[in-house]
Amino acid sequence: MRDSLGAVRDEIINCRACPRLVEWRERVAVEKRASFRDEEYWGKPVPGFGDGAAKLLIVGLAPAAHGGNRTGRVFTGDRSGDWLFRALYRAGFANQPTSSHPGDGLTLSGAYVSAAVRCAPPANKPLPAERDRCLPFLSREVTLLPDVRVVVALGRFATDVLVPLFDLPKRPVFGHGAESPLPGNRTLVCSFHPSQQNTFTGKLTEAMLDGVFERARELCTTPDD
Repeated sequence: MRDSLGAVRDEIINCRACPRLVEWRERVAVEKRASFRDEEYWGKPVPGFGDGAAKLLIVGLAPAAHGGNRTGRVFTGDRSGDWLFRALYRAGFANQPTSSHPGDGLTLSGAYVSAAVRCAPPANKPLPAERDRCLPFLSREVTLLPDVRVVVALGRFATDVLVPLFDLPKRPVFGHGAESPLPGNRTLVCSFHPSQQNTFTGKLTEAMLDGVFERARELCTTPDD
């Protein structure tokens, strides 16, 4: 049978390979945050989302406990997602600047958003073994997105995941806006993660994030050599 993004999505949603993550994501979905106590949490692994003809692939760390783990869509329902989708909208990759829940009308054009790990991890820190078990999902998405020319990695964790993903000989240099070549005539562009730790302290500003996606847009539209 031929692989497809739909098949990857179904397998991600049904995955129970990491006992620690399964226990945590399901416990959070029951205990809930007080402000979301009347909502039904997703409480399962979160698949990628976007355009199957994407030239831009965005890789984050993992779903937030009360964001993607609540809504069921990556970078949706939390402040990191607010920053990300506003930037994608300004760069012309999204039809609206907000991402509150599946069915809110959001569509992506030329972009696909994924993550290194698909379950919300305790303290936002997946274990190396959990990262490695999840890697085949991202690998299949890359294969099924043959038009991708630019990979934006949000944070050092997502950047480091690209080493085994693309079988790189060494770790790419990480820094906001840093670029490295990837196999298949692709380019990696690094960004600080739009976490509250970075946005509240000013380590990452909206102008800085806009710069990353403006550069991604430029690279996506540059004619092939």
